[in-house]
Amino acid sequence: MENSVIVSGNYSKYFLDRIKDNLFGYSGVDVRIDIFKDEEFCVEYSDSIRGKDVFIIQSIVQPERNLMEILLMIDAAKRSSAKQVIVVAPYLGWSRQDRKSKPRVPITAKLIADMLTVAGMTRLITMDMHAGQIQAFYNVPVDHLYGSYFFVPQIKKDPEIIELSNGLKDLMIVSPDEGSVKRAHGYAKSFGCGLAICYKERTNPNEIDKMELLGKVKGKVCILPDDILDTAGTICKASELIMTEGKAKAVFACITHPLCSGKYLENIENSYLTKVFVSDSLKLKTTSPKFEVVSSTPLFAEAINRTYHNQSIDSLFHNKK
Repeated sequence: MENSVIVSGNYSKYFLDRIKDNLFGYSGVDVRIDIFKDEEFCVEYSDSIRGKDVFIIQSIVQPERNLMEILLMIDAAKRSSAKQVIVVAPYLGWSRQDRKSKPRVPITAKLIADMLTVAGMTRLITMDMHAGQIQAFYNVPVDHLYGSYFFVPQIKKDPEIIELSNGLKDLMIVSPDEGSVKRAHGYAKSFGCGLAICYKERTNPNEIDKMELLGKVKGKVCILPDDILDTAGTICKASELIMTEGKAKAVFACITHPLCSGKYLENIENSYLTKVFVSDSLKLKTTSPKFEVVSSTPLFAEAINRTYHNQSIDSLFHNKK
């Protein structure tokens, strides 16, 4: 990767530090950020990036400053004659607002796509979008990575899951809501097991009005895969339903993006969940004995290497004989 550079915003420096060892011919430059008294800031690349592929690593997560850092770094790279500007966003925020669910509201996921592309982004690499159709908002190539790449092997070798599920024979995948059915179906195919669904209705954000279990999980070890852990209300309510009404043996969860808001820790620790696998796409604010972090950095490093060498990323997830 001698004709490329990899940089990160302030939030995702930890991610860049972890990914370096998995990159072939890694080359980085420093990004200087000058902050004015009113907290406005300016970014500057320390070395020439003319004619190079610039990979900018930054999750789009609150506060909004993280998004502004990406936009300024993209613009600076474009104006510095970079060949390509590839944004690597382990977590792509604002994606839950992907349609007009009621009158007089924005489609924020589309707005974010417009901002990134107008700034000069030429490609996006991200993981487990809240809704796959968000890719259509972008007029540049989007490489959509899947957390199942590292969650499935981790689950298959977890000694507690192996023992409780009789060597994975009594495993069941449960979608925590109807929006996650496609993701859950992918996990079920990976394990060759059954699929159940938790149907929920909301009246307000982060508030579940009603939830029902569709499918039989009695005596099963259930896995709840989801993309976002916010207040943990959905997976905690789903785990309670699975254990009390479904009579399952145990419930585990694998969540790609640990946003961790509100009373998430209290909810997790007081829930029926035995363990929650999370990725390192975001920094864990606080930890719990129930959390187990599974690194996504080898996956992103491989995606970056393949992007630079114009190799297939799809083959990572769909091996063909």
